[in-house]
Amino acid sequence: MSILSDLNEVLEPLHIPIETGVFSGVPPDEYLVFIPLTDIFEVHADNRPGFDVQEVRISLFSKGNYQQRKRQIITALLNADITVTERRYIGHEDDTGYHHYAIDCGKCYSVTPNYGLEE
Repeated sequence: MSILSDLNEVLEPLHIPIETGVFSGVPPDEYLVFIPLTDIFEVHADNRPGFDVQEVRISLFSKGNYQQRKRQIITALLNADITVTERRYIGHEDDTGYHHYAIDCGKCYSVTPNYGLEE
């Protein structure tokens, strides 16, 4: 149950290199970076979490026209029942030549009764 693994599976068919946190090595003309944002337990009356809400920012870096890739990514996310919470053009990085576009998304996972915790 990890949004990072789900995102890798959903976006891999787009053939865009993907890394988490920061892109290591020499970046290609187009790539994605996943940045974990939040892990939230939804608390209920018994103070036990029923759901684990995980959110990630997907940063698309492209030296070309990013519009088509943006649409492909968002379509793939929505088709996989991953909620898109925000989309934002961050800007053009003049020093690197990349357009930076951010897509924030989240997914809700059911939690097992003890979430692997010792009682």
